[in-house]
Amino acid sequence: QVQLMQSGGGLVQPGESLRLSCAASGSTTNILDYYAIGWFRQAPGKERERIICMNTLDGSAWSADSVNGRFTSSRDNVKNMVYLQMNGLKPEDTAVYYCATECSDHARNWGPGTQVTVSP
Repeated sequence: QVQLMQSGGGLVQPGESLRLSCAASGSTTNILDYYAIGWFRQAPGKERERIICMNTLDGSAWSADSVNGRFTSSRDNVKNMVYLQMNGLKPEDTAVYYCATECSDHARNWGPGTQVTVSP
């Protein structure tokens, strides 16, 4: 069984940046073994939103309009980690952020989530 571990997140002011990390443990310690990694978020009272889908082979990614141009994903082949870099954060980016080993809402493996709060 695979467990995903997340780090990063916190409270920032509008316009600031944060970086989230996601790694795997358990039956695999290399999250890059998965073909794609999805980043999702869920704001209070809203449905979960897929914001980035990254191809781990070449690092290419699709991003939602809501974050396009501000959020990027990357991978570290040495540390076996994936990252979500969030720049130009806005109050509407406040949510719990999740990584998953697929880009589908039905992904089998999910991180525990990490809170990102953007507030003046």
